[in-house]
Amino acid sequence: MATTKKITPKPKIAQQKHIMEKTIKKSSAKTSQSPKKIEPTKKSNTSLSVGPLGVKPYELKKNESYMTDGQLRHFEEILNLWKQQLMQEVDRTIYDLQDVTNYSDPVDRASQEEEFNVRLRERDRERKLLKKIDEALASIQNGDYGYCDECGAEIGIRRLEARPTATQCIECKTIAEIREKQIGG
Repeated sequence: MATTKKITPKPKIAQQKHIMEKTIKKSSAKTSQSPKKIEPTKKSNTSLSVGPLGVKPYELKKNESYMTDGQLRHFEEILNLWKQQLMQEVDRTIYDLQDVTNYSDPVDRASQEEEFNVRLRERDRERKLLKKIDEALASIQNGDYGYCDECGAEIGIRRLEARPTATQCIECKTIAEIREKQIGG
């Protein structure tokens, strides 16, 4: 007499696990067979921590003194790039404001006028910022850049990276802000 093997069904969880393992193996085999080669771009060659203007933050060297020629050139580059971008925005706004459409609908005219007002306010803020940038560039030429106007202390490389037009150290700026809140409210 022939003996028959009794096949016992696998538990449902074990079956699902087995199916999942097969699926994972298949998908990993597909990805390993045809790897995509990613070509680096010029931007990816730079560090991941690139500033808003595309300038890599200054890397301090061991025992480097404050406001060396290299540091001054770095901040001068940042300020000039920033100034150039702001000037391009000014030119773009002038061009856009010259292209005026006369709408017959009063709501459309009001919308266009409000848009112009917003742009002009932005340009006014940028005009003030351009003045600060010019002052910072002049202080680089004078050798005063990076030092607090109030106490003469070092402003700090990282603070200048965040705000290249800063003229006060963090302590003096904090005190000035507290005074403004007490006086102006």
